Amino acid sequence: MVDEGILREIYAVLEDRRDNPVDSYTSRLMTDDEKRAEDKILEKIGEEAAEVIIASKNNERLVEESADLIFHTLLLLVYKGIPFESLLEEFAARRK
Repeated sequence: MVDEGILREIYAVLEDRRDNPVDSYTSRLMTDDEKRAEDKILEKIGEEAAEVIIASKNNERLVEESADLIFHTLLLLVYKGIPFESLLEEFAARRK
């Protein structure tokens, strides 16, 4: 069984790709010029959100597309320099 720590691991990898770019998809998204990089990430989030809506009729596809949307949302947070803990704190605040 996989636990929520996988999200923290993914976040750490994204931070590493931002700080130490290699020839990877995520590095390329984050290392373009500042305006263009953010626009590309936002465009990708929009595409993935639309795919989640379309996939909602099929649970297997919905899980796959939701993972893509979450991944790209985490990528945006990393790009903007927002710590993973800020996301966890927001979830905790909403639980109260």
